[in-house]
Amino acid sequence: MKLNYQEQGNGYPVILIHGMFGSLSNLGNLARCLSNQFRVISVDLRNHGDSPHDSVFDMATMAEDILYLMDILSLPTAFIVGHSLGGKVGMQLALSHSDRVNKLVVADISPVTYQPRNDPALNGLIALSEASIQNRNQAEELLADFISDSQTRAFLLKNLKRNDDRFVLKLNINAVIENYGTALVAAPSGDRFDNPCLFIKGETSAYIQEKHRPIIKDMFPNSQVNVISGAGHWLHAEKPKLFNNQVMEFFTTN
Repeated sequence: MKLNYQEQGNGYPVILIHGMFGSLSNLGNLARCLSNQFRVISVDLRNHGDSPHDSVFDMATMAEDILYLMDILSLPTAFIVGHSLGGKVGMQLALSHSDRVNKLVVADISPVTYQPRNDPALNGLIALSEASIQNRNQAEELLADFISDSQTRAFLLKNLKRNDDRFVLKLNINAVIENYGTALVAAPSGDRFDNPCLFIKGETSAYIQEKHRPIIKDMFPNSQVNVISGAGHWLHAEKPKLFNNQVMEFFTTN
């Protein structure tokens, strides 16, 4: 599948991969920072943003989408940054095609299978998909029944687009529902990745735990785990300067 993408800057290529319910704009702050020294390619994963929709929605297929885009852009290798689901896709690409990934940054996710859970964000998006939404205020009021945090609501509302006289979701909600508790929580798999890898954990987030560190080291032996104090799962938005500096330092250090 040919993914929707945007480019900025010049130099060695860096591919940025957003998380669940997101789009290429989510890592925009990092993209602008890196574009001073690198050619930055921000992508929409399948079933997200302006990329095509498909019922097949697993780690291996999403990794192959990134590989296909690299081939289209004639990129023999690249640096990869992925947040959350995007981090799993980046890990899967590195484990399956280690010769194509020079360095890998994984933001606040581990190479493990997570237990399915009741997600208010997903419930809110389902409600949006079933409602007749006439304006964004109406959409936010509906989401407020599920999500108390205004920043999270603003993030989710980026999935809306106008279609004639109403708003609809860009997100392929049916594919998300079908795969949410199975393929989308699965661990990446494949041969170990020996190239440099940086895991960045938000201090208050539980997505990277102490029990995950041996698994990380086994699959990514040339890896380090950095912790950003005072940040949660949305560490790139909560502590953008610290996050950007860590990524830039990792990519510019031999």
